Order: sequence, then C-alpha cells, then structure tokens
Amino acid sequence: MKEKKSQSIKDEIKGYIVMNGWRMGDVARKISKPNSKSPLQNLSNKLNNETIRYTEVKEIADALGYEIKWERK
Repeated sequence: MKEKKSQSIKDEIKGYIVMNGWRMGDVARKISKPNSKSPLQNLSNKLNNETIRYTEVKEIADALGYEIKWERK
C-alpha cells in the first residue's frame, strides 16, 4: 500500500499549472512529442499513477516559467 504524502506530486504539479493560469491540456500539448495521441490523458495517467519522469517534470516547470532547484533541508 502506498503511503499517503502530505501533498502528492499530482496535486503539487496541478497546483502550479492552475496557479499560473494554464490548463492541464495546454501543458500536456506543449510538452508532448509531435504527433502524440491523447497528450492530456497520457499526462493525467502519469500523474495519477505517479509514473511521471523527472525529465517530464522539468519540462512542465520550464513551460510554466520555473526552474527546479535543489536546496538542502
């Protein structure tokens, strides 16, 4: 059984998308490969199943105008 995190990756990414006035479909189309079928469904599945790759998260951040930085706790 998966342990419940305080904020899931899905909620965090969707929060940034909405906060910046984008829709999931817009971001999915922007980061999808040319001729990709169902980019929104593909992205939604990856977020729901927590199978999204780090490179894809970086692409989403870049599309929204962010960069991911690692900071020591």
